[in-house]
Amino acid sequence: MRDLLPPAVAVAVAGPEDWSGVLLPAERACLGDRAVASRRRDFTAGRVCARRALAGLGLPAVPVTSAADRSPVWPAGAVGTITHTRDYCAAAAARATDFRAVGMDAERPRELNPGVRRAICLPEEEADLARLPAGLPWPTVLFSVKETVYKVWHPVVGTWLDFHDARVTLDPEAGTFTARIAPARVAAAPVPDPPASITGRFTVDTGLVRAAAVLAPR
Repeated sequence: MRDLLPPAVAVAVAGPEDWSGVLLPAERACLGDRAVASRRRDFTAGRVCARRALAGLGLPAVPVTSAADRSPVWPAGAVGTITHTRDYCAAAAARATDFRAVGMDAERPRELNPGVRRAICLPEEEADLARLPAGLPWPTVLFSVKETVYKVWHPVVGTWLDFHDARVTLDPEAGTFTARIAPARVAAAPVPDPPASITGRFTVDTGLVRAAAVLAPR
């Protein structure tokens, strides 16, 4: 993820030992005793990486707990994001004076059935995808971008977006995207100056789709 985010954002990608790393007591309390092995493994790697990203900013590696909706709770003065997919996990953190939010997402390329694609893609986005160069998993890219957009929106606004609430345009040559949030959602946001559009970067590596974005301060 380092290649997709500005230098002021600290990034940590999980190594083999991080998946079974040590959780702090407050983090263990958020995970609970009944979490299945896969959930425990992902959560652990995410929190280990989150604390390492905070340390990369020179901030104390305090517990990164969870809100009721499972989104990570970053310490005062910091913003951040965590992503995990099969055998890949990363966290990124930044000072709140530098960015209002950081979002990123990683996905393994996969075929999406028609029903899932309809749930994710607006009709005009489907038309866009049909015009993109063949050979790349564009529906997965769009999904990853929308997940990234939601991770930027949620900590700033406090509400979630539906997939159809963001109209995404991909630039395959530049490896960038622009997401325009539905005007009705922007107008209904319970905070001043919600983001009406979010821009970021994406890439498709061997077996991995990645996307990331930041929101500049007001």
